[in-house]
Amino acid sequence: MTKRALITGITGQDGSYLAEFLLGKGYTVYGMVRRTSTVRYERIQHIQDQLELVQGDMGDLSSLITAISTAEPDEVYNLAAQSFVPTSWNQPVFTGDITGLGVTRLLEALRTVNPAIRFYQASSSEMFGKVQEVPQRERTPFYPRSPYGVAKVYGHWITVNYRESYDLFACSGILFNHESPRRGLEFVTRKVTYHAAKIKLGLADEIRIGDLDPKRDWGFAGDYVEAMWLMLQQDQPDDYVIATGQTHSIERLLQVAFEHVGLNWRDYAVQDPRFMRPAEVDLLVGDPSKAHARLGWEPQVNFEELISMMVESDLRLLRDTPGQAL
Repeated sequence: MTKRALITGITGQDGSYLAEFLLGKGYTVYGMVRRTSTVRYERIQHIQDQLELVQGDMGDLSSLITAISTAEPDEVYNLAAQSFVPTSWNQPVFTGDITGLGVTRLLEALRTVNPAIRFYQASSSEMFGKVQEVPQRERTPFYPRSPYGVAKVYGHWITVNYRESYDLFACSGILFNHESPRRGLEFVTRKVTYHAAKIKLGLADEIRIGDLDPKRDWGFAGDYVEAMWLMLQQDQPDDYVIATGQTHSIERLLQVAFEHVGLNWRDYAVQDPRFMRPAEVDLLVGDPSKAHARLGWEPQVNFEELISMMVESDLRLLRDTPGQAL
């Protein structure tokens, strides 16, 4: 029989790539969306006619029970969150409620409707924060440095707790930074590639940026959704670090993006204290060896290819729809 999956956060970057991936595997794919006055389905509009959308809210248990009862999924992928780190300082209570407690509500809904459903929780490398060892592994202690990171730690451990307390097939993927042309403009990778394209096309003359020193382990979101799926195909549930094992600074990100369009980033970058975090995460680099060994997962797109892909996409976007220039 055809497998059924429910994806929360389906309208986001990861949700759209995961939906494509599961459709390619022959799944019937349900996506949970909130009822809002403005509908933003840009990332899934090319596959929307192949999806079943159900309403639900991570802040409301009864709506989650209804969504799961309607979809009757074999697998649930929880990708919903307030996921922009800087916003988590301005909205710490909301972030904790949705990104943290929302996981509990979803697990409780799943346990109530059908505890045989397999569950994936989107954990984050931001949980490591002020890192206690390099590289970071599944057993590395967490030391989050933002309300977002703290909320993700809660979501991670409540997933472990429900797995051990109720024998649920519940997995957490501790995903390091993963990007794509579908990344929101508020994230630094997309901000850099978008501004490199704007400056190349004469639509801007500078990019305002925060700290240039932090280093991240950046991969391609399209690669990472396969790892999510692989976790739920195993005989036993477990948690996995998903990363490239390589790290690059914000300065290197600027260099690669601007070199792709034949420019020197130093001529256009202006450091702005508004974009400095109250507590910065200086270095994140993951050890994906467990995922390699047990899941057979390997990233396919390297850092330079990823940033070049994003710059090319932004060049096309700005050429095709000049009114998009912000």
